[in-house]
Amino acid sequence: MAEADLLGLGAAVLIAGLLARLAHRYGLPSVPCYMLVGIALGPGTPGPVLIGHPADLAVIAALGLVLLLFHLGVEFPVDEVLGGGRRLVVAASCYIGLNMAAGLLFGFALGWGASSALVVAGALGISSSAIVTKLLIELHRLTNAETPVILGIIVLEDLFLAFYLALLSPVLSAGDTTGEIVRDIALSFGMLAALLLVARFGARAVGRLLDTREDEVLAVVTIGLVVLVAGTAQEAGVSDAIGALLTGLVVARTRLRERVERLVTPLRDVFAAVFFVAFGLSIDTGHLGAVVVPVAVAVAVTVVANLSAGIITARLFGFNQRGAANIGLTVLGRGEFSLILATLALSAGLDARIGPFVALYVLVLAVLSPLLAAHSRHLARVMPDWLLRRDWTYVREETISTSCTHLDQVRVTETDAEECPECVASGSDWVALRLCTSCGFVGCCDDSPHRHASEHAARTRHPIIQSAQPGEDWKWCFADETLVRAPLGTKR
Repeated sequence: MAEADLLGLGAAVLIAGLLARLAHRYGLPSVPCYMLVGIALGPGTPGPVLIGHPADLAVIAALGLVLLLFHLGVEFPVDEVLGGGRRLVVAASCYIGLNMAAGLLFGFALGWGASSALVVAGALGISSSAIVTKLLIELHRLTNAETPVILGIIVLEDLFLAFYLALLSPVLSAGDTTGEIVRDIALSFGMLAALLLVARFGARAVGRLLDTREDEVLAVVTIGLVVLVAGTAQEAGVSDAIGALLTGLVVARTRLRERVERLVTPLRDVFAAVFFVAFGLSIDTGHLGAVVVPVAVAVAVTVVANLSAGIITARLFGFNQRGAANIGLTVLGRGEFSLILATLALSAGLDARIGPFVALYVLVLAVLSPLLAAHSRHLARVMPDWLLRRDWTYVREETISTSCTHLDQVRVTETDAEECPECVASGSDWVALRLCTSCGFVGCCDDSPHRHASEHAARTRHPIIQSAQPGEDWKWCFADETLVRAPLGTKR
């Protein structure tokens, strides 16, 4: 690398880091910042050029990609997936299926070729684990009832990623005949199976190979192993990303997992930043104008597919409109995986418009996703009841929480009352009835003139009420100001 490019790389990474720090103050992710710096200061944009030869960064950028996928494998929570149950698998399958199918149809509609359509399907179909996790933390939704489901979906997405890369890699290779493509696919899945077997049965041997008390040596031998396996996978005609991901799965099963994760994370962050900056450097802004309309359509397609998957998932788990909106809008962000696919596509010589298309698509969703997720209440307010259940009329925009500490005070869950006694006594009308789950008192709702249920709760400090309307079973905690699930074992 020339001295001028080394100087430019240092300046670009510094500017990218400062811009990311500014973005964090406003709840925005880092990835778009790194891309923007590469786009703005690269040779494809008029103005100052910090790095005139982006190809010189190829090895460093490849290391960033490898470390990203390796760390994803190390963090992969297998126990969460196995414990999620059938409903979680169905929900994740619906999410992946809807988004991938929509992306594939859109990719073919673009007319850039079948291979490009497969890349577009992955770029539109897989959400960013980093952005999703960041949103859940920053929006204080870790105790929401739908959050474990969201985490389960992105975990299963990560598992799907390995198989998708194994399928895509031969398609992007130079094989021309059907026989060559079939051979490459078989080789790719054979490599995948071999690494999975090592993850299942060879973790102890790998642990002994890496084990050392010195953090410096552990970091060196781990990175060496990851790069070696990734390079071997690449030489075998399989994506280096698969090798890195599955090496992470192997290391995750050793007792060194936490130490490796702690040591590799800073390296991942630095080299990943270079990877995203390098991706931005490869974008010619002259091509962005040609993809503005396709990106706008792709964003609309992604929003519709995500919300459809959110509604299906909410129906499976019994969530209300707010839960459906939270699921659909939280997993809307696209990031590192979409960019990885675009890089693989450009390296394979596919349509040059894929790079600008994916870059602009990721940038738009990286900004749009946090904004929409933070205002999910407004979408929940207009979602009709027939999409979910008929008993969410009064609480469709309320959060269902798992953090309520007053469920032990639920003693009464049924009533035969058909009227508000206090309204009858005063000759007033009421809209709907509410049952105090502590003492069995029945009063009118907050839409009624006298709000006897709320008045009773304030006077007695009984925290939880339940809807007493036929066919409704939701509960509301006044103390925590949240919708809560019925206690396990109660009659619904």
